[in-house]
Amino acid sequence: MKLINEYKNTQTVEVEQLPKYIGETVTIHGSIYKIRKMKGFSFVLLRTKRNVLQCIAEEQLELPVEESCVRIRAKVVEEERCRAGYELHIQQIEVLSVPAEASPIVINQKLVDTSIENILDYRPVILRNEKQRAIFKLQEGICQAFRTFLMKEQFTEIHTPKLVQAGAEGGANIFQLNYFGQEAYLAQSPQFYKQMMVGVFERVFEIAPVFRAEKHDTSRHLNEYTSVDFEMGYIRSFEEIMQMETAMLKFTMEYLQEQYQKELDLLGISLPVIESIPAVRFKEAKEMISKAYKRPILDWEDFEPEEEKLLYELISKETGSEFVFVTHYPSVKRPFYAMECKENSEETESFDLLFRGLEITTGGQRIHGYYEQIEKMKQRNMNVELFESYLMMHKAGMPPHGGLGLGLERFTCKLLGYENVRYTTLFPRDINRLVP
Repeated sequence: MKLINEYKNTQTVEVEQLPKYIGETVTIHGSIYKIRKMKGFSFVLLRTKRNVLQCIAEEQLELPVEESCVRIRAKVVEEERCRAGYELHIQQIEVLSVPAEASPIVINQKLVDTSIENILDYRPVILRNEKQRAIFKLQEGICQAFRTFLMKEQFTEIHTPKLVQAGAEGGANIFQLNYFGQEAYLAQSPQFYKQMMVGVFERVFEIAPVFRAEKHDTSRHLNEYTSVDFEMGYIRSFEEIMQMETAMLKFTMEYLQEQYQKELDLLGISLPVIESIPAVRFKEAKEMISKAYKRPILDWEDFEPEEEKLLYELISKETGSEFVFVTHYPSVKRPFYAMECKENSEETESFDLLFRGLEITTGGQRIHGYYEQIEKMKQRNMNVELFESYLMMHKAGMPPHGGLGLGLERFTCKLLGYENVRYTTLFPRDINRLVP
C-alpha cells in the first residue's frame, strides 16, 4: 500500500523565486510562447502561469514549435535590460507535448488583432495571449478584494441554490426547466436566500452565477453572469448599504494597486480614486439630464442607456467622480420586496450605482415585516402561496435589512475601458452563444 503525503514542489522553481537563484541553474516549466531566431542564438519567450520569461537558446539547441509544453534546465543570469531583471540561459529542454496543428489565430503579439467573434470562438486559445489572460487575473483580484473586505467586515460567505421554484425578480425573464416532473427555474439572483440568511448570520455575501432569460443582443447584456451579492441586517437606512459599497470599492482599488500591479501595467489601466461617491435622486437626475442636454423626458420610470452616459458626464464634470449613486427609484420598477419610502409610497428606498456611464449595481432596503410584505404582494396580484418558504422568515421575525448585487463582468468591463461586456466574460453566454 502506498501512502500519499501532502504536495511539495521540489522539482521545479516558481517564477517568483527566480531572483534568489541568480547565477544558479534551475528547472522550470511552461509553454513556448514565441521564438525569435537571431544570428547564433534564439530568444525564446516562455509563458508560465502569470509571467512571460525571456530565455536564450544557443544555436545548437533544438527547439520545439511554439505552444509546446516544456520543462527546461536553465541558468538564471542577471540582465538589467530585461523587464524581469534577469533572463534564463537554456541548457536542456524536455518536451512534454506539442500542438497537433498551428493556432488559427496569432496569439503571441501584444494585441490579438481579430474580431470579437473570433476572440470568443477561439477563446481557449486566445486566453493564452499575455494581455487577454491578464483581464481574468485582474478579475480574480477584484473578487479576492471583495471577499477580503467583506470578511473583514464580519460578513459570512454563503452558497445558495441555482435551481429554484420561483423567480426572485418576477417577470418572464427566467429559464424554465423540468425538475423531475416539477416546474423549476434557474435562479435570477440569490435574493430570497441571502435575505433568509440575514436572519441567521446578520451579514452574508456570495459571488456566484445568475441567469436572465432576456432576449437582448447588446454590448451590456449577458444571459449568465457573475453576481457579487451582499446583504446586511439591523440597518437604520438604505444609505448604510451605499456606504458599505463605497468602502468596498475603495478597498478594492487599493488592493489591486498593491497586489496586481503587473496586470495593471500590462493592460495600461489607471484605477479611479475613490474617497466618496455622489448620490442623486432618480427624478432629480432625470431633470438634470433633460436641462443640460435639452432632452425631453420620455420615461419617468427608468433610465435609458444614453441617459446613464449623460449623467456620468455631468457628475464627472461637477465632482470628478467616475461613480454615481442614483436613489429612490419608482416603486413600479422595483421588485415586490423593495421597501417603499415612508414619505412617498411611489418611490423606494433603493439605488443603482453607475460606473463610467453603466449601471453595475442595484440595491436597497427590503421589506422585513410579514404583513407589509403580504400586502405589497397582494397589491401586485401575486400568488402568496407560491412564496410560502420565502415568507417563513418574515413570519419568524426579521431585522431591518438590505443589500445589493453587483455585476462582476460589467464592473471589470468599465474598469478596463472596454465597451463590450463579452471581453471581460470568460466564456460568454448570450442569446447566440453556448460554446465554447
